[in-house]
Amino acid sequence: MTCSRRVFLARSAGLGSALVLAPLARAVRADGDKLNVADPAARAVGYTEVAAQVDNGKYPTWSASQNCGNCSLFQGKSSDAWGACTLFGAKQVAAAGWCSSYTNM
Repeated sequence: MTCSRRVFLARSAGLGSALVLAPLARAVRADGDKLNVADPAARAVGYTEVAAQVDNGKYPTWSASQNCGNCSLFQGKSSDAWGACTLFGAKQVAAAGWCSSYTNM
């Protein structure tokens, strides 16, 4: 099967565009998977994106050294700003966040 130069260039441009845009699509999708503090599952455990904003009266077990980034349920690297949490499935939590399910075992 032979193809003209014009067909070859058109197909190459299409393939090149797909290779360039695929990583961008993954990045956009990953940003959309962030856990919202208004989510019922997040509210049930008192999740907040900033651990310093935890109501210590409501959650007396909280301490300033606790955040999602050093919780054993956090699936990201300690240097990641966001990462998966075993509590929330595919949704990502802020490493600087906190919830009442914090554990560091």
